Amino acid sequence: MSILIDEKTPVIVQGFTGDKATFHAKEMIAYGTRVVGGVTPGKGGQTHLERPVFNTVKDAVQATGATTSLAFVPPAFAADSLMEAADAGLRLVCIITDGIPAQDMMRVKRYLRRYPREKRTLLVGPNCAGIISAGKAMLGIMPGHIYRRGSVGIVSRSGTLGYEAAAQMNALGIGQTTSVGIGGDPINGSSFLDHLALFEQDPETEAVVMIGEIGGPQEAEAARWVKENMTKPVIGYVAGLTAPRGRRMGHAGAIISSVGDTAPEKAEIMKSYGLTVAPSACELGSTVAAVLSRKSPARTRA
Repeated sequence: MSILIDEKTPVIVQGFTGDKATFHAKEMIAYGTRVVGGVTPGKGGQTHLERPVFNTVKDAVQATGATTSLAFVPPAFAADSLMEAADAGLRLVCIITDGIPAQDMMRVKRYLRRYPREKRTLLVGPNCAGIISAGKAMLGIMPGHIYRRGSVGIVSRSGTLGYEAAAQMNALGIGQTTSVGIGGDPINGSSFLDHLALFEQDPETEAVVMIGEIGGPQEAEAARWVKENMTKPVIGYVAGLTAPRGRRMGHAGAIISSVGDTAPEKAEIMKSYGLTVAPSACELGSTVAAVLSRKSPARTRA
C-alpha cells in the first residue's frame, strides 16, 4: 500500500497550461500518475497534453471525478486557488509554489477549518517537492527514478534531503512506500503529525524517516507524538547543524529564533522521545538499515 496517492488516484493540475506545470505534468504522466485534466482560467474547453482544460476546479471535478490536485499557481493567486480547491471538494491538494505570503497561508488555513474534519481538504506544501508513492504515482517535482517500492516512509521539510534519503536507502536495497515533502515555510498546510499518523496506519510501512530543519516547533511536537502513539520505529534527522542564530537559511521557516530551534537541540529532543537520529545527512541510509536490522529479529520471533 501507500499513503495519500496511488496509481488509481485521479489528479488535476491547477495552472495546467503554464510552462512549469506542463513540464512536470509530462513527468507525472510518464511515471504512471492518472492525470485526468487541468485548470487554467480563461482556457476552458481547450485540450493540453491530450487532456481537457477547465476554467474552474469545480468544473474539472464534476467532469473528471478528480479527488486530488497539484497546484502550480503564482504566489499572488495561490491562496485563492487553494480555497477554490477546497470548495470543489478535493480530498488532497499539493502546492509546489514558493514565496506565498505567510498571511495568505494563515487565511487559507482558517478557511479550511470551516469544513468538518472528515470533509476537510488535506493540504501539502507550499514550497515543497510534493508526494511520491514509489512505482505508483507522483504528485510533484521530484526525480521519480530515484525511488523504488519498499517498506519505509519518508516525511521531510527538505525536498533535496528527501531525495538523498531515498537514494541512500536504494543503494542498500531498501525501498519506500511513500515520500512526502511538507515544505519549509513557517506556515504549511500539513505537519509531520498528519503524515506520521497515516504511515502508522499503513500496513506496508515498517519504519519512517522524518527529516526536519532548524526553526519552529514541529519536530519536537512530532517526536512527542511518536513516543505516545507510534508502534513503528522513526529515524530522525535535523538539517542545519552549523546555522547561525537569527539568519534565514534557504527555506523561509528555517531560522533559529528561540530555545529549541537549533538542530542540536531538536536532535536531542528526538532522542529523548526514543527516535533514532542519523548522525549526518551522509548516514541516513545506513541508519535506516541499522534500525530495520534490529527490528527484523523481533518481527521473526513474533
